[in-house]
Amino acid sequence: MRVRFGKRTKIGRLPSGFTRGFTDAVGGDIAGPMLNGTVVANTGGDWPAYWPNGAVEFTAQYMLQADDGTLIMIKNRGFRYASPDVTARMERLDPVDPGEYYMRLSPSFEAPEGKYDWMNRSVFIGNANRQADHSVFRFWRVE
Repeated sequence: MRVRFGKRTKIGRLPSGFTRGFTDAVGGDIAGPMLNGTVVANTGGDWPAYWPNGAVEFTAQYMLQADDGTLIMIKNRGFRYASPDVTARMERLDPVDPGEYYMRLSPSFEAPEGKYDWMNRSVFIGNANRQADHSVFRFWRVE
């Protein structure tokens, strides 16, 4: 799944010690053996928490649309961690090889009854490759 993101905004540091951000999902596409479709623009985004130790906790939610028109909600949680040098490069939106940072995810889905309801009762894990204007996610269903 490739998700295109809009403007990355940092809201500011909160009393709990982390900095809250927001990035809206502005589109994308999905290609896989059991689901193909698009990311529906302007249906949500990611609310990252930037921790003082350099970790970023992701909490994202937005809609997907399968090729047959079925709407599916994704809720995606995860973490990214990198060295201070790599983090600085990522903040500048410089290209960074995915082998230079840790970014793992645990998505869940809400799909209507029918062809995709198997997603509601499955556990998934994934990883991501962050780019300047999009991220590429790979998900696996745990058997």
